[in-house]
Amino acid sequence: MSRYQTVPVWDAVTRVWHWLLALTVISGWLLGEFRTFNLIQWHFYAGFCTGGLLLFRILWGMTGPPPVRFAALIPKPRALVADLRGFFRREPSGVAGHSPLGGLSVLVMLTLLIVQVCTGLFAEDDSLFHEGPLSDTISSATVRKVTSIHRQNSNLLLIMFGLHISVMVFYYFWKKENLVRAMLIGRKLVRVDLSRHDEKDGQSRD
Repeated sequence: MSRYQTVPVWDAVTRVWHWLLALTVISGWLLGEFRTFNLIQWHFYAGFCTGGLLLFRILWGMTGPPPVRFAALIPKPRALVADLRGFFRREPSGVAGHSPLGGLSVLVMLTLLIVQVCTGLFAEDDSLFHEGPLSDTISSATVRKVTSIHRQNSNLLLIMFGLHISVMVFYYFWKKENLVRAMLIGRKLVRVDLSRHDEKDGQSRD
């Protein structure tokens, strides 16, 4: 038997980081997709901000609270299979942090963002005569390859963002779990094992 309690899960630093990252990534994509000669420099600024936030996340993933550490994001095979089987179950995930699927998606998204920022440092835009700050350190042929990766990777990021938003909507309407609210206020529905509570109550009475 189990029930759910709303408990603190996401710390303030993680929540602020999450929304700043969303802001810089969305801004960078818009400035890159609808770039002009006057706006392209701001695309680079957004990329620099995203890069700084990613560096912080790497450090935070090693020193931050347990729910945001990389060890908590790497799913165990058995837990991942169980999460997949119960994905369409009409109840909250109940985990005090990311679910196994959620943790895996965070790792994938962070990896794609790191690739995007790193390739952006070397990429070029022939139409606007702009180059990344490190593009002169590699050959022209390599610059073209890196630029191609930068553009293709942005499409993968769009797919991941689409999945991210779709899962949040799915969780809200189907699993009755508001992931956006949890990342705003830091409190999340967590499953509590009633049998353990009853066992502890019995021991305390003894």
